[in-house]
Amino acid sequence: MSNETHTADCGCQEYNELSRRQFLGAAAAGTAASMFPAWLPKIVLGKTYASNRDVIVSVFLRGGADGLAMVAPYADPAYYTSRPTIAIPRPDATDANKGIDLDGFFAFAAGMSGLVPAFKAQDLLVVHATGLQTNNTRSHFDAQRYMEVGKPADPNLITGWLGRHLASVPPMKAGSLLRGIGVSNGLQKTLVGAPQTLPIADPANFSIGGSVNTQPQRLSFMQSEYGVGEEPLRSAALDAVNTVNLIKSVSFTGYTPANGVTYPTSSFGRALRSLAVLIKADVGLEAAQVDIGGWDTHSAQGANTGSMRNLMNDFSGSLGAFYADVIATGYTVTVVAISEFGRNVRENASGGNDHGRGTVMYAMGKGISGGRVLTKNWITGMLDRANLEAGQDLKVTTDYRDVLSEIVQNRLGNPNLDVVFPTWTPTMMGVTR
Repeated sequence: MSNETHTADCGCQEYNELSRRQFLGAAAAGTAASMFPAWLPKIVLGKTYASNRDVIVSVFLRGGADGLAMVAPYADPAYYTSRPTIAIPRPDATDANKGIDLDGFFAFAAGMSGLVPAFKAQDLLVVHATGLQTNNTRSHFDAQRYMEVGKPADPNLITGWLGRHLASVPPMKAGSLLRGIGVSNGLQKTLVGAPQTLPIADPANFSIGGSVNTQPQRLSFMQSEYGVGEEPLRSAALDAVNTVNLIKSVSFTGYTPANGVTYPTSSFGRALRSLAVLIKADVGLEAAQVDIGGWDTHSAQGANTGSMRNLMNDFSGSLGAFYADVIATGYTVTVVAISEFGRNVRENASGGNDHGRGTVMYAMGKGISGGRVLTKNWITGMLDRANLEAGQDLKVTTDYRDVLSEIVQNRLGNPNLDVVFPTWTPTMMGVTR
């Protein structure tokens, strides 16, 4: 997705400046993959890596998504006293925008209805009160960076957790030209350092820059002139030409999703549709990163009717389509979705809420132990002011790396958790089957 998606409807100046810094950072870190041979710790390689691993699709909800609006703890009275005008109505309310009961305590907002089939099939897990336990920054830029590299406040760590995953395991498909893809104009930090990985904003129209009319001639020139040159220019040129040809060999326009699915025409919906095409075409794709922005809801949040409702419709509808098209039809794919932090428990005077701490994350796939809202140390009166962090925020009781570590180990077949998440010792929570 393009950077303009990240900044849409954002409410603070810091976040509006984020995309530019991300772009510059991505450009500076673009050669990170070449650093791995020098510093990557010794890794353990299993014999069955290529046969028992899921493809992973990582989704980042940029802007600090309000988990208490997406998945509301409607059975806690403090939820409604804290949010007198923006709360999600109880599932037993007469309101047309009432919540969708999940377990007698939590409810999806109406805008999250697209994920109900996956939840009912026990293929979607919601993990509440998640985030960074070891750092309480409320800066979009810092929190996103910390989560993407997999370790807070380490200026020397420039590669992403998903990049290190791909770098520490052999390819699922021998000779794969495209192991990872960031659906974006610039490679997201999550994937920095990954071998055979590219940022491709629109896979259906991928090629080298310049006029469409002269692309074949320029590709031919690159192959003939640089294909017999010296390294590393030779390999770079041949990889570029072969990757363009590989993606052009896939039929995006003629693709018919399974189960009568129609993907939303949003940037997020189109990105997931493109990933579905690439996964089913068996090009060797192992990991993808997709962003969906606009979650910085400082004012006029509109979780019931308004901008956040529309955003949740897009998020849940697109992921629901991907579930029905890809996961429900038997492809071994795991989806994870995270945001850098949540929002204040109490609404502010402008009908929104400011930067907070705990939020929700999602894991979806046939290998996920879903159909439930997973919490750790969620106590009675969790939203009472005395139990809030700094008297205003949902506490982070589950570190996002605990969830991702279990998925990396059990679904992606990678035991090198000390490489993927340096210095972190995870607590396994039964996220996977």
